Amino acid sequence: MQRRRWLKLALGTGASALAGGGAGALWLMGDAEPVAALPDVPSALAWIDRLSRVPAESTSSWSLAQMLEHAAQSVEYSLQGYPQLNSSWFRASIGPLAFRAFARRGRMSHGTTEPIPGAPPLAADDVATAAQRLAQALLRFEATPPSSVFPPHFAYGALDKDDYRRAHLLHLADHAREVRFTDAG
Repeated sequence: MQRRRWLKLALGTGASALAGGGAGALWLMGDAEPVAALPDVPSALAWIDRLSRVPAESTSSWSLAQMLEHAAQSVEYSLQGYPQLNSSWFRASIGPLAFRAFARRGRMSHGTTEPIPGAPPLAADDVATAAQRLAQALLRFEATPPSSVFPPHFAYGALDKDDYRRAHLLHLADHAREVRFTDAG
């Protein structure tokens, strides 16, 4: 199911990129839009902190703790390697094209209740603990030298630190759309 969604996105993006003599392809190479909901890591950390302090709930089939654990897994795997990768063909073609489209428009849309391939089942049931895990993972990521060679993303392939940071922010922002704060705090 997820592979079909990626394929449709990539084919649609690729068709758009080729329309009009390649003007769409130039669009993919242009400056990226900011991630409006979470433009930088300090904003993401503030959002995570708020989730651990203010009553909130997930509007998806995953609990808020599971959503945060999933996001933590993603950041952790960017440092240690993903348990399962899409095919090398996918990571060299469709995956990077999808990432560039997401990065360019400043938002991602993905199956927000689809686990990372090969990741252990989500077991978190405490929001504060899951939020702390995610915050610590982001801080470890930020502390990694920019010159480091990061493991390939399971779908996007090779990413440098800036691209991985953007991927994490896009990923978190997409999940943030499914969080509702139940108190004005």
